[in-house]
Amino acid sequence: MSTGSRFAEDGGPANEDEYYYYTRTGEVGRGPSGSWSHRMGPYPTREEAEKALETARQRSEAWDEEDRRERGE
Repeated sequence: MSTGSRFAEDGGPANEDEYYYYTRTGEVGRGPSGSWSHRMGPYPTREEAEKALETARQRSEAWDEEDRRERGE
């Protein structure tokens, strides 16, 4: 992967000890690399990064359910 931004998703400095899931390749890597637009994380462990897509799906479903409750559906 090419060298990319050295900033985390929140704009703070990236930590080389954290893990990222790369959506283009489906691979997990340590430290940020490549474009932030194709990177999920950081995650504290490789195992959590490997589950990035599932975690995102679960969060999205929970937010959708919260939106439905707020609308009274």
